[in-house]
Amino acid sequence: MKPGIGTLAIVGVAAVTAAVIGVMSGVVIGAHHDALVAQLTRSADQLSETIAGSTHHDMLENRRDAVHREIVTIGHQQGIEKVRLFNSAGRIMFSSDEAEIGHALDKNAEACYACHAAGRPLARLPIRARSRIWRAADGHRVLGVIRPIHNEPGCWQADCHAHTADEVVLGVLDVDLSMVDADRQLAHDRRQLTLLAVLAIAASSLMLWALSRALILRPVAALIASTRRVAQGDLTTVIPATAWTELGDLARAFNEMTRRLGEAQRQLTQADKLASVGRLAAGVAHEINNPLTGVLTYASFLEKRAGDDTEMRADLEVIVRETKRCRDIVRGLLDFARQTPPRRQPVDLNEVVRRAAGIVMNQLTLAHVGLDFDLATDLPPVPAEANQIQQVIVNLLLNAADAVAGQAGANGGRIRVHTAAVAVPPRGHALIHTAACPRGCDLLDPAVRIAGSPGIRVLRKVGERENLLRMDPVYGRANHQVPVPVEEGVIAGYLCPACRARLETDHRCERCDAPMFGVTTRDAGQVEWCTRAGCDGSRWESQDVRGPETYAEIVVADTGRGITPEEMQRLFEPFFTTKGTHGTGLGLAVTWGIVEGHGGSIEVTSEPGQGTRFTIRLPYRVSEPATDTAPAASGQTMPDARGIATSGPLGTRPPRTASATTGGGGGA
Repeated sequence: MKPGIGTLAIVGVAAVTAAVIGVMSGVVIGAHHDALVAQLTRSADQLSETIAGSTHHDMLENRRDAVHREIVTIGHQQGIEKVRLFNSAGRIMFSSDEAEIGHALDKNAEACYACHAAGRPLARLPIRARSRIWRAADGHRVLGVIRPIHNEPGCWQADCHAHTADEVVLGVLDVDLSMVDADRQLAHDRRQLTLLAVLAIAASSLMLWALSRALILRPVAALIASTRRVAQGDLTTVIPATAWTELGDLARAFNEMTRRLGEAQRQLTQADKLASVGRLAAGVAHEINNPLTGVLTYASFLEKRAGDDTEMRADLEVIVRETKRCRDIVRGLLDFARQTPPRRQPVDLNEVVRRAAGIVMNQLTLAHVGLDFDLATDLPPVPAEANQIQQVIVNLLLNAADAVAGQAGANGGRIRVHTAAVAVPPRGHALIHTAACPRGCDLLDPAVRIAGSPGIRVLRKVGERENLLRMDPVYGRANHQVPVPVEEGVIAGYLCPACRARLETDHRCERCDAPMFGVTTRDAGQVEWCTRAGCDGSRWESQDVRGPETYAEIVVADTGRGITPEEMQRLFEPFFTTKGTHGTGLGLAVTWGIVEGHGGSIEVTSEPGQGTRFTIRLPYRVSEPATDTAPAASGQTMPDARGIATSGPLGTRPPRTASATTGGGGGA
């Protein structure tokens, strides 16, 4: 069984702790030894000074017996090994060990070496140089301190001494102290300190084990177990994320990942179901279209032959009306499932609006809905397919009529249709369709959408901390998803999440002069953002050079009940309707598909009770012919209410957004 990360961490830290405590214990013991030796040395030096002072007068008066008696008395005290007095020739004149008296010591002996190391006696030595430690014959240690006896006028002027005034040192007093008690105390202190060190190591290791178990082992074990459950398909797994450490951040990121995986799985399941339903519906619609045509033909024929039979005519009118309704449903299914690429020709958009209004005018009149026109007189022809654009306007007018019918009293509501040629700048509108790092890694994240479009994944690094960000895919807009905000003004590094390639560029932010980072689009160069937190500076040179794009704009606005945020999230979803059995739920889905096929955008702004405004923009400049196949065959992209496309097969629901205020423009 391989050791776990917690075990390795505990062993490693415990070893380091033991080494540190061991070294500290050694240093403390050494310092304690040095302090004790220094104290004994000072005591021996003071004792030698006391002996020299007490025997001073006896030596001046040559009372040898008194000097000998004092030295013997002091030398036999507890803790004192011996006391000796040497003359300048190295002969022992007095000693507490009477057997040594009269013997001469070699100058290299332990008591003489310090003074004679330079070849001649030194007159003045510091106390450290006058002390030494050695071991006696029985092995115990002895501390010796020597004190030179200097020549004084009272010495060389006395009658009893034959010293000249030139002599500096007359002799040496040697005091030797036993270190048995000191060594015993040192051993006792060493044992206590060692015991304390062992206890400290054990306590720190135990505390480290408890902390690592609570902060590392258990969270890592929970993460491993949860990861295995997710690998087995359990996407409901949640890790308790109560800690505010990096492992807590990891647990929260794991929970967010599983939540999004579960949501993505549900969306894929729903998409698969809707795709199957869509294919089935298209097939059924095609198969029942011919029988419906026959039923409608014969019912209309019988209605004409009914003559004055009022009851039969009424029944046949119901059959004809409901058959036409079924035909419209079938036609909607076929239009949605088999959209063809637009055959663009220069089209008078105002004329298309008038024709569409003529088709629905009877319905508007019956519903007491007023229709106002505000058509630009100088509107240039737009490259489009007139029939498809007419279908779009008819769908919007019918939806607007249903929204305002019965909502504004006896006079009904109103619908306003406006056309104009507008210049749309790329900043705030251009959509980034592709994004890659310098090594080619795809940075678009379909699982996380911002206003309906896939966010752009980048890794932000501040110090040692890294966070995954999703950048807003609309150029010049700053609705980035930032899981962990940083302090404003901090300049961060940005990396590719896949290969960790650096994303910084050579350009500087025009607003704050900070470095910039960017991603590479397929055909439109590099998109860049400022690295400074709180700065919204961005740069897309190819779009900025191109400048505003000219679009033909169609606005259909009503004074109806408006659209709720919940309805807005599903507005372009196939088969979604707020009209009950009266609607098919395909009108806006077909509308979006036609607008997208023309390379345009559709925007929706609405508030409940305040009416709704649909804005359609069709480009005047067409870069290449439309070549997209039908949604059922190629997996056509589906929009959200902001008109920004997202990928999905036929029947998939569009991405959900909280509001609809912005549309897509140009882009890579």
